[in-house]
Amino acid sequence: MSGSTKGRRRAPMTMAATAVAALALTACGAGGSREVGAASSSPSPSETASETAPKEVASLTPRAVVTYDGGLLTVDTASGEVVDDTAKEGFLRLNNAGDGRHVMVSDGDVFRVYDTGLDAHKHGDHYHYRESAPELTDVTFDAPHAGHVVVHDGKTTLFGDGDGSITTFESEALKHGAPDATERKTEHPHHGVALELADGTLFTTQGTEDERHTVRVLGKDGAVKAETTDCPGVHGEAAAAPGASTDTVMAGCENGPVIYRDGKFHKVAVADAYARSGNLAGSEKSPIVLGDYKVDEDAEQERPTRVALFDTRDGSHGLVDLGSSYWFRSLARGPEGEALVLTYDGKLNVIDEESGKVVRKIDVIQPWEEKADWQEAGPAIKVAGSSAYVTDAQNKKLHVVDLTKGEVAKTIDLPQTPVELAVVTGKPEAPAREEKAHGHGSHGHGSHEGHDHAHDDAAPSAGAEGHGGHGH
Repeated sequence: MSGSTKGRRRAPMTMAATAVAALALTACGAGGSREVGAASSSPSPSETASETAPKEVASLTPRAVVTYDGGLLTVDTASGEVVDDTAKEGFLRLNNAGDGRHVMVSDGDVFRVYDTGLDAHKHGDHYHYRESAPELTDVTFDAPHAGHVVVHDGKTTLFGDGDGSITTFESEALKHGAPDATERKTEHPHHGVALELADGTLFTTQGTEDERHTVRVLGKDGAVKAETTDCPGVHGEAAAAPGASTDTVMAGCENGPVIYRDGKFHKVAVADAYARSGNLAGSEKSPIVLGDYKVDEDAEQERPTRVALFDTRDGSHGLVDLGSSYWFRSLARGPEGEALVLTYDGKLNVIDEESGKVVRKIDVIQPWEEKADWQEAGPAIKVAGSSAYVTDAQNKKLHVVDLTKGEVAKTIDLPQTPVELAVVTGKPEAPAREEKAHGHGSHGHGSHEGHDHAHDDAAPSAGAEGHGGHGH
């Protein structure tokens, strides 16, 4: 990992031996590099310190970060005020970094760390809340074709599609600058994903740029603990409620997903010869994983109306027809594990994940349709607490949906057309399990959506996929 110049803010406003060869394990001291870029228009050190110094506040309101063509901006979702607008060229991807404060920005061949300025600091049986001005920090992680970012059990894992690099660090360590990180690599570069499980094992894909069908769980020594090769086109992952002895993680495949549970892989049996679920959304409050469901192998751009609910307890699944299509940014999970899908008719479908019944349809935005080019702006949904945050790219708006009441509680006008979206609250998105047991966590979501687009099986390109740098 090497340094990258600090982004300039614009007008801030307020197995055995083969397994060991397959995964070279090396410890690295400073996981992220730091380098400050100079600029003649930069404020003096004293001005910068005054502007960015954290102040204690009585409470925190969520901040939404959106990318647009030319940069990224941060909005206070209570006041609707734009609190930062950072100029940055290129197609940028966003993912929560895991500590509740930072957002990972996938920018070509590097992961950049963006500080939203929110921090809920645990102190005994209560929190202290601190707020500061957002900024694009000088902490970076080099990764050719920067790809997936996964937060799970207090750890953040980055995957580089261009070299198969896997970088893992304690999520909370980002609050203190460049974190110490563990670096590993897959056998070959490919469009992949990895995450460290609670027992210290590593869940990761294996493959090449041309073909991928293998998922492994590796021990701390690199030895294969579990493996499946029955996952053609493996793409996307999501963690569900833990099993009896290990974490439970699902990976999407083109012939039905695979489930890692209690130390073994299990195949989901599907009726269709081709059944691709490359976009998955999980919740550690539920054993059910929400996924897309595509059955036309030859379609240039399939527009399914059905979603799948996969039960990780027994490998069963059910299909729910919503009567309207959706895309890879449409899937999310609610605070109690309910399945959420934003469809072309502008409605947010709330599905009881156990019964498969649509219990509510909430009118949120105007009818829309996925464009031919997945990088063109379209709606996105993220959940924090009991609210869903939905962008309306066509009208430059951000809607805050109260999931308890089933209605839009607030609409915020945006100065730019939103593309990617991340929402932070100051509290960690996926705290370590022992912290959850003591009530230190906030969301209970230890997974992410794996995203998909029409040319997924092409050579990976930077910024193409669910977590940066992937084909959708």
